[in-house]
Amino acid sequence: MIEARDTGSPETAREGGGRDFWPDDKPARKVPNRKLLFGGGGAAAVVVIAIAAALVLTGGGDDKAPKGPVLPTAFTPDFSGEGFTKIASRGVDPRPVTEAEALAGDAKTLSSGKYTFKLAASNLATDCKSVTWGARLQGDLAKYGCSQILRGAYVSTDKKYVGQFMIINLSGEQGVQQIQRDLDRATGAGWVKPLNPPGVPPFGTGFSAAYAKTYGHYAVITWVERAGGVQPASLNEMIDVSLVIEKPADFVWGRLDLVSGGKRR
Repeated sequence: MIEARDTGSPETAREGGGRDFWPDDKPARKVPNRKLLFGGGGAAAVVVIAIAAALVLTGGGDDKAPKGPVLPTAFTPDFSGEGFTKIASRGVDPRPVTEAEALAGDAKTLSSGKYTFKLAASNLATDCKSVTWGARLQGDLAKYGCSQILRGAYVSTDKKYVGQFMIINLSGEQGVQQIQRDLDRATGAGWVKPLNPPGVPPFGTGFSAAYAKTYGHYAVITWVERAGGVQPASLNEMIDVSLVIEKPADFVWGRLDLVSGGKRR
């Protein structure tokens, strides 16, 4: 069982010599809201129960790929879409995403600080239902014009971490926001299926954390865990890893430049 101590602030934990499970401020990402992280759980006791249940359902660190639907233990959406209003509609950015555009070149190897990841497998689906589970999620994907879901599975060079990069191509920003609401584990609406390529530590076997962001009409999702689903010492660790896995989304900035003529504002 994970004990997620709520000290009121990260500083309180540091001053007391303890180690707070909750994240500090990180560049380019807001501090995840405690309620959002665990799908609406409020009190610390509820959070502990939610995580414990999730670990049981996902296998709690088994070394085999999980059978059946997989959900992240912790999930944080970001609905803001700040900086991407010019591509809030697919009407101005109709060109389909390709694997070569998003996951080739620099995206095959991702590095930041002490982390280096290699792309182990990728998949581009135009049938969004085929790579997701959950009737409600699948219904909203159809309603909001899902045309593609691109997935990339990454593994760290030391085999200690595994990550999933996902991008969902929707008709507009409103759809992106609705899909993020669906991905809240408390809704039971469903999720995107992770890739589990051979030769890579299985994904979804224990504790995992997912982060979704609004990139105009694209929903960008990073989903990360320690190999084997081992509990992290802090969610800061998962945020650091997720920021590395998010790097393939840089191609969206190129599309934004094309639409705005090089002027993003």
